[in-house]
Amino acid sequence: MTDPPLDLSEQIKAATKDNHVRAENTQLMLSYQKGQITLVQYKVLLCSLYEIYKALEEELDRNASHPAVAPIYFPQELARVESLERDLEHFWGSEWRKKVIVPAATQRYGQRLRKIGRENPELLVAHAYTRYLGDLSGGQVLGKITQKSLGLISKDGLSFFQFPGVSSPNRFKQLYRSRMNSIELTEEEKAAVLEEAVLAFELNIQVFDDLQKMLSVATETVNQPSDRFPAAILRSSPILQYTVGLCLALATIGVGIYAL
Repeated sequence: MTDPPLDLSEQIKAATKDNHVRAENTQLMLSYQKGQITLVQYKVLLCSLYEIYKALEEELDRNASHPAVAPIYFPQELARVESLERDLEHFWGSEWRKKVIVPAATQRYGQRLRKIGRENPELLVAHAYTRYLGDLSGGQVLGKITQKSLGLISKDGLSFFQFPGVSSPNRFKQLYRSRMNSIELTEEEKAAVLEEAVLAFELNIQVFDDLQKMLSVATETVNQPSDRFPAAILRSSPILQYTVGLCLALATIGVGIYAL
């Protein structure tokens, strides 16, 4: 007797299992989970996350009626852009839009999301699943780590980690998986979604490897006393943009994804 076919969510977990293990054991991931994050790093992180989620959510909004997107379209419960805008304003001030730093790899991530949104909207499922369910899982722990590391008394500046529209993260994740597993995809489309999930992990791991080589440079740089450092220095140094911004952005993404 043959086993029943795996649901799409189970197939994604199985397809990316090795990637999980490899990424979890990078120095970058281990360091973040130890709470080694500074305010300057977190502010740059918010810039990267904002650009990524802005691209993702604009494409989800634009494709909301697509048969592969509609079942997992939960803007009221999951959308992160407005939360990130509040966090950015809290740390950067009312003119934060003029100070946003967009590292090159973050731009490439956004470009990828916009490309598949235009050409293959069903592939957005892979990104939405790994990001949002990761946020609901590891994001809760990550919020506490960030608050403690930065010595924040309140949760102001931590809106990204909060989901007021989700009363029970575990029950919502079950609903989300059920909705995603109900999506009707051809075998070719399903294979493409799995490939997209693997690609997302592989791109992250490649960046982890590159960032680890430059981590000592980034650490020395972000510890400079000037609060204006990111805007003043990073704009003139593509290498530091790549290093500082993405090392924290990918660490945050990773912590959540591994809890799926």
